[in-house]
Amino acid sequence: MLVLGLETSCDETGVALFDTEQGLIGQALHSQVDLHAVYGGVVPEIASRDHIRRLLPLIQGVLDEAGVSRPDAIAYTAGPGLVGALMVAGGLANGLGLAWNCPLIPVHHMEGHLLAPMLEDNAPEFPFLALLVSGGHTMLVAVAALGSYHVLGTTLDDAVGEAFDKTAKLLGLAYPGGPALAALAEHGNDEAYPLPRPMLHREGFDFSFSGLKTAVMMLVRKAETAGTIDDARADIAASFQRAAIDTLIGRALKAAKSEQAQRIVVAGGVGANRLLRKELAARFSGSVFYPRYEYCTDNGAMIAIAGAMRLADAQKPATIQAAARWSLESLAPPKVRPD
Repeated sequence: MLVLGLETSCDETGVALFDTEQGLIGQALHSQVDLHAVYGGVVPEIASRDHIRRLLPLIQGVLDEAGVSRPDAIAYTAGPGLVGALMVAGGLANGLGLAWNCPLIPVHHMEGHLLAPMLEDNAPEFPFLALLVSGGHTMLVAVAALGSYHVLGTTLDDAVGEAFDKTAKLLGLAYPGGPALAALAEHGNDEAYPLPRPMLHREGFDFSFSGLKTAVMMLVRKAETAGTIDDARADIAASFQRAAIDTLIGRALKAAKSEQAQRIVVAGGVGANRLLRKELAARFSGSVFYPRYEYCTDNGAMIAIAGAMRLADAQKPATIQAAARWSLESLAPPKVRPD
């Protein structure tokens, strides 16, 4: 079965074609970073318009490259995300589903991230603990099986990716700030400033990054007033990154111990952070799984494989599904298909 995956939840237009027998056989991704950089963040209307402009040519290119005229099913991100952007993939999926007479699978964006490591040869087995870290989400999820999710903890304020971006902006780094901050941190001393590790020693598994962000803001203002910001910038970046990563790993290890998890999956844009990968592998006694770097950020491949794993839930084109908010715990295992 050939499953076409469409991703337009925010500022990347992703398309991929997944064969349930051969695996991923084609993909394309267009980033809108340059469009939004001038505004310092994603502008929803601009994002939606660019998805409209890019999506159909990307689909045609992926099908042509794979030598395929049409898929057997279409999976598309139905939420959570920017509603206008989600409507682009949802609308086109429904139109193509009618034209091609093929069923649709609405996919939860975070389930797509959670399943992205399944694209690798060394794919994790269920059950596992998932650390989902991105610009919009930070959560720890106990994953018993496909569609069986229990959210153990989430962020009480900023997502960790958002905290990276906002801290980068405080330091005068270009958008998108997260990767720029991580690159700058490589040239700094991560012990230069004793920044807080919020929530690390509290009960439960929730996260908070607002206090850490405020502490960085005070450091930056002090350095600017003293005229030493240029000398301090790399050390501040490194100290912030270390504090944020220590917080993520500390909470993840605590949750893994509580759940007796032997496997941790890390997914989402911040999953590409090299310090996170290095430190978690060193501090966790079990196995850690990641998608490759290009599958950490939003992409069509993760939606395609999520759709392939939920083929039993495929439905005829009827209603465009687009939800700005959608609880991961509201999902259910795929329907059992009749023999």
